[in-house]
Amino acid sequence: MRLDDVWFRYGRRGAWVLREVAVTVEPGQVVVVLGRNGVGKSTLLQLAAGVLRPNRGTFRERPALTGWVPERFPADQPFTVRQYLGAMARLRGLGRAAAFDGWTERLGLTAYRDVKLPALSKGTAQKVGLAQALLRRPGLLILDEPWEGLDAPTRELVPELVREVIAAGGIVLVSDHRAETARLPHAIRWTVADGRVSAATPVGNGDICVVELAVPSASAAGTVAALRAAGHHVLGIRQDAGVRQQEVP
Repeated sequence: MRLDDVWFRYGRRGAWVLREVAVTVEPGQVVVVLGRNGVGKSTLLQLAAGVLRPNRGTFRERPALTGWVPERFPADQPFTVRQYLGAMARLRGLGRAAAFDGWTERLGLTAYRDVKLPALSKGTAQKVGLAQALLRRPGLLILDEPWEGLDAPTRELVPELVREVIAAGGIVLVSDHRAETARLPHAIRWTVADGRVSAATPVGNGDICVVELAVPSASAAGTVAALRAAGHHVLGIRQDAGVRQQEVP
């Protein structure tokens, strides 16, 4: 899939959110989309999914079947999980059983089949979003902050789902502020900044180990500096397990 001189802005007189984007991703590859909040990561993913259309430029060789999981699943719909996934299965030319017997069990949704979408927690609604995107294996899977709100078992499952898609020759684009994408060491990095996208291939052979350290708050800055001086990559900092991961400048 190739983005060829893609530009995008919201409104005819709006500022350009993305400009001169020219990047390529091959079948069987994972791309991690990086950048600070508000730089256009979600916009880029929506363009890739076909939800938005570029003002200029084109997408070439986009796979025919796309699975898209937005950052927040649109749960304000008057359907139960069973009804929603059944309808999505029919849209993909599948029987209703394909929606229930496989993905609801694998994603821990069995107990929620007859619960209406607005009554679901954010994490459970995200699982429904994952299920609908994977009912039929996509050639292009787009995950916008897929770990947000998920329980620990499902967070561990996401990299496995990514590997299954690329093993079948699919493409995966994923954004993440939690540094969970460190579990995808072979991924290409697309960094969004100042409206442009730069690409970088993974360094080394992919033999990466992620280590989490707990230190007193007063020692955090010194610890980060020492780790960087030793050649380590610091993925992020959080104050405690209940506080959102912060980006490290």
